[in-house]
Amino acid sequence: MAVDDRSTEGKTVVVTGAAGLVGQNLIPRLKAAGHRVTAIDKHPNNTAMLRELHPDILVIEADLAAPGDWQAAFAGADCVVLNQAQIGGLERGPFVANNMTATEHILDAVTRHGVPHIVHISSSVVNSQADDLYVETKTAQELIVAAHPTPHLILRPTLMFGWFDRKHLGWLRRFMDRAPLFPVPGNGRFRRQPLYAGDFAAIIAAGVERSLTGAFDISGRTEVDYVELIDMIRRTVGARTRIVHIPFGLFWALLWVYARFDRDPPFTTHQLEALVIPEVFPIIDWPTIFGVVETPLNDALAQTFLDPRYGRIVLDF
Repeated sequence: MAVDDRSTEGKTVVVTGAAGLVGQNLIPRLKAAGHRVTAIDKHPNNTAMLRELHPDILVIEADLAAPGDWQAAFAGADCVVLNQAQIGGLERGPFVANNMTATEHILDAVTRHGVPHIVHISSSVVNSQADDLYVETKTAQELIVAAHPTPHLILRPTLMFGWFDRKHLGWLRRFMDRAPLFPVPGNGRFRRQPLYAGDFAAIIAAGVERSLTGAFDISGRTEVDYVELIDMIRRTVGARTRIVHIPFGLFWALLWVYARFDRDPPFTTHQLEALVIPEVFPIIDWPTIFGVVETPLNDALAQTFLDPRYGRIVLDF
């Protein structure tokens, strides 16, 4: 790992995919450290909330898969946090556009404007046995960044949760409020390594501030079975839903039928297949490496779901 400690003076940072889970947790930390932020995202509702929460930063609504005026925002930047990603969906096109084509356009802007540092938010799935559109295009995305000559830091987080989480544990928590029964595929004994987005945002901020380079697997340091994690969330929020186990084949069939009526389902058959793969990702001492205090899992769940602002910020997101 290379470190540039020439200055801790505030930097100008461009964050792509800024209105999603990682960006919304990262931006307050960058601001608190005295950095200037330019945020880029293509989702109108999410960028509107970002502007409401942070009226003091420049928010650009743009589709990064198409070249445009947004590339001029990279002029004078000290670092780009390359964070946009297509996570879910059924069609190949959005995955290629958001994970690969957009990355190539961002790197074009980095080269054109001489941005000296990149922090790329990759994913633990690049080391996974899973085989789906997300794994394929995130792996390709990391290779594109790794081949670029600009000094870069690559971070590979595991399953994340926290404020603004719509696709992962946040969606499951909201489902508990609506359903008396919570279905779990099979026996639910699939090892997970949930990573608190607050801790991950602090890691990114450290990488930005110290101009770190290298590639790091950022896994949640507490391993837990999926069904145990669901029960932890249920107990944390006091949900009355009852956990029921459903045979894997039936669970898969129900998701398949649901996808016939919803072209953007919150959980797909491919994600189910990835969920049940028995794999554990490398655990490193990232608290020491990045100078971050790890939040215990129970505390992180409470901070995520019990904060009185949760309903206002997350459920309406």
